Amino acid sequence: MVIGEVVGNVWATRKDETLNGLKLLVIKAINQDNKEKESTFVAVDSVGAGIGDQVLVVKGNAARKALGREEAAVDATIVGIIDEVEVTS
Repeated sequence: MVIGEVVGNVWATRKDETLNGLKLLVIKAINQDNKEKESTFVAVDSVGAGIGDQVLVVKGNAARKALGREEAAVDATIVGIIDEVEVTS
């Protein structure tokens, strides 16, 4: 799983038909200290997240299982909106 922040939306009028009806968001991965990493990626939203939300993202086969769409062309799905992260050293 990855913790990230929603930083944008993706609109695509032409896409694989398995993506029809899915909301696509741009995620910037963050580390435990809330410092942003360099990488951004696109994830399907399954929980109603919006720009500025910190989210929990699953990748790979777990992303398709979370959607209940094994055939979908998806490799990242948002499965939670984070209220708080507590890390102890």
